[in-house]
Amino acid sequence: MLDNIIRGEIFMTDQKLCQLAIEAKQNSYSPYSHFRVGAALLTEDGAVYQGVNIENVAFSPTNCAERTAFFKAVSEGKRQFKAIAISGDAQDYLYPCGVCRQVMAEFCDPKTFQILLVKPDGNFKKFTLEQLLPGAFTQNDLEKGIQ
Repeated sequence: MLDNIIRGEIFMTDQKLCQLAIEAKQNSYSPYSHFRVGAALLTEDGAVYQGVNIENVAFSPTNCAERTAFFKAVSEGKRQFKAIAISGDAQDYLYPCGVCRQVMAEFCDPKTFQILLVKPDGNFKKFTLEQLLPGAFTQNDLEKGIQ
């Protein structure tokens, strides 16, 4: 398996990013649901941060794979992102939850940020963040309320 942080990738294809999301699932900590999720987040400078779902017996502290990838990248100073691939154990496409979509909206341009939903066999669908989170609450909305 590739390292969790892959640096210096000059050209990342959708297929490569999808494969990294599938591979990330093996590190999932999901002893309660037994439902593994992996994500691979591509930064503007070509680095890839993999993330997995991390469960907790109390459930509410559980963290999704998408947010794990974002938080790893942000903790290392990254703020600009191009795409994320997400893969779960189901035989269907796994859409990001609302909280993960809102985290994406914090850091990504909704018109250009790509979300790849990946089946275990590698087939994927591609959406923009704007398609999956229309009317997102953003800094612009916050500024409208400040008087």
